[in-house]
Amino acid sequence: MDEKEASARAYTFLDRRVDEAAGGIRQGLPRSYTGGWMETHHSTVAFTYDVALTVIAYCARGTDADLERAGALAGTLLALQEGDAAGDGRIRQSYASGKVTAADGLPAVAAADSFTGAQAWAGLALLHVHRVTNGTAYRAGALRLAEWIQDHAASTTGTPGYTGGIPASGAPLGWKSTEHNIDVAAFFRGLADVTGDRGWADRSAVATGFLDALWDADGGAFWTGTGTDGSTVNRSPIPEDPQSWSFLATGDARHAGSLDWALSRLAAEDGGFSGVSVSDADTSKVWFEGTAHMAAALRRRGGDDDAERADAFLATLREAQAHAPNADGYGIVAASSDGLRTGEGDTLYASLHTGTTAWFALAALEADPFLLH
Repeated sequence: MDEKEASARAYTFLDRRVDEAAGGIRQGLPRSYTGGWMETHHSTVAFTYDVALTVIAYCARGTDADLERAGALAGTLLALQEGDAAGDGRIRQSYASGKVTAADGLPAVAAADSFTGAQAWAGLALLHVHRVTNGTAYRAGALRLAEWIQDHAASTTGTPGYTGGIPASGAPLGWKSTEHNIDVAAFFRGLADVTGDRGWADRSAVATGFLDALWDADGGAFWTGTGTDGSTVNRSPIPEDPQSWSFLATGDARHAGSLDWALSRLAAEDGGFSGVSVSDADTSKVWFEGTAHMAAALRRRGGDDDAERADAFLATLREAQAHAPNADGYGIVAASSDGLRTGEGDTLYASLHTGTTAWFALAALEADPFLLH
């Protein structure tokens, strides 16, 4: 199928996940994974990151129906923020998916961790909805999330930046993630633009400064982050997302070679599919979400052969949409086959994934989720 039809089918998949969670007391959250190993093992939760990506993808295409769904999901995120037991502006890592039937009209918390990246992605989603609706409640919710990050994750230990947040155990994390600091840099910059408060631009610059410090000039890639002391550089594994997200978030030509590092060092082939993997810990299978990251980043960089490489990755994603294990012709599975190790203790499977599907939709539209277009 061509790119236009494939993109429309991706949105149909997102529509189905969102709509099956509607019709309760309020809009419920769409499950992140469908089919395959993940569904067999009852992983039907909604991860906040995936919900945020779905919202941003809807805002990027922007039909009336898209904006209605985006607003409904963003409204649920605001209600979860307002109703959270901590009462301090945070959102949790994941929630029960599906129709909301509880008396208080809120999805139940599934994982109570308050990681910095999830706060930043939820904030970005709210800013995107604010952009298309001018709804002040979304801006206010984003501001509360930013204040939570600043109050609970800002750190001057070692290279200044933002730590991982607070896990369900309640003991604040000391490590700093390059990925999380990319998220914060983009979120705070967007908030500065929306509110006119340049203090958020200054805080965004702190997160960007952390990225500069984690750049390996000899290798041409970003290190993962720091250890638990907040200072010692964590050099293994080296993941894909900081390499592509850094350019999508900053457009910094000094570090644009990170895309070439990922193309070379994370190249993966499996089951007739070609793309990139999650990290250099395991390149035996294709990570379709990361392949979409790379397509989006290459299209933004626009260097020699970048358009051709991006088109090849998008063709891979269309092929996965149609023929990957557990494919339904609409959504896209997380991995080309079961058992892809991230290198950080997690494993990915060939289950249909809202986050991967949303990233494909964004890349096909040449939309950058880190920017408020």
